[in-house]
Amino acid sequence: MKNILKLEEAAMFVLCIYALYLFHVAWWVYLLVLIAPDISFIGYTGGNKIGAVCYNLFHHKGVAIAIFLTGFILKIEWTQIIGIILFGHSSMDRTLGYGLKLSQGFKYTHLGVIGKKVK
Repeated sequence: MKNILKLEEAAMFVLCIYALYLFHVAWWVYLLVLIAPDISFIGYTGGNKIGAVCYNLFHHKGVAIAIFLTGFILKIEWTQIIGIILFGHSSMDRTLGYGLKLSQGFKYTHLGVIGKKVK
């Protein structure tokens, strides 16, 4: 089951890359998918709870969809692109096993503990 979920997340990531292609974005925008939302790590300088809130704000697919839809309704293309970037990055992270953070610390996610080997 875990592999099916990772495959599903990978498909959503590919869909986001294709959506960026349809928007005719510059090549450097694709790099933003890989790194931009991770600026939210800065929140961890304020402790685990603030860090988790900041990280989850930038990695929650509901937030990404809301940003995209706001841009769609208001016909603001760059807002739609930001939504796609956030959604694609979240899918990429979940494919790699990184989930939304819990307040116990960075390695504690809704998908389990990062780095913990499951037998």
